[in-house]
Amino acid sequence: MRLKGKVALVTGGGSGFGEGIVKRFAEEGAKLVVVDIADANGQRVAAEVEKAHGQGSAIYVHADVSSDAETKKMIDACVERFGRLDILVNNAGITHRRMPMLEVPEAMVDKILAVNVKAIWLAARHAVPVFRRQGGGVIINTASTAGLRPRPGLTVYNASKGAAIVMTKSMAVELAPDKIRVNALCPVAGETPLLADFMGGDTPENRAAFKATVPLGRLSTPLDIANAALYLASDEAEFITGVALEIDGGRCV
Repeated sequence: MRLKGKVALVTGGGSGFGEGIVKRFAEEGAKLVVVDIADANGQRVAAEVEKAHGQGSAIYVHADVSSDAETKKMIDACVERFGRLDILVNNAGITHRRMPMLEVPEAMVDKILAVNVKAIWLAARHAVPVFRRQGGGVIINTASTAGLRPRPGLTVYNASKGAAIVMTKSMAVELAPDKIRVNALCPVAGETPLLADFMGGDTPENRAAFKATVPLGRLSTPLDIANAALYLASDEAEFITGVALEIDGGRCV
């Protein structure tokens, strides 16, 4: 039980990578706060965790991570229910459909930057004081290989994930004296609700083209990302901070 006694909050926890992280953390003994804006998905995941690991092992909180008030609400709900917060996973993210950068609507640019970048700062604004009172904590930000080896047609999304990576590294340095570790996950495209937008449509041809860019020959899975997150969240990684961990089958080589 690598996370026994820990409390973790995962945004975007109702599907995709977030759901994988929630369920893997629960298997290792953590109590979970599942955060999403899709209530049916979030409630389902929290209920499945409780069914597998006992009543009171998870709660669902609706929150728009681009809102300061709702971000505060999710942190407050965690502390009120479980008395503490040990691990914050900023996993919620959005993208635009693959298209020329000049065709991305301005409103979508603003939304992507709000959810993929600003939300990390908002979450820290409310979680870091809790961590400081407790003597430390862990923050994991879901970035992307897009921030390291960008694909054409996803320029705004790529930029948001590049910002998430640099923010992770800067946070790691600034928060290290407080014993708060901050790392990023950089998955290659995987089986999530965003996949069709990344590819410009989910067709066998587009899947084959994406897989051909990955040396190990497949897309990522939620379990791939969850296992990486588990390591970074655990005490086994107590001397690791500021890392952007590539979970990409060799894509970024």
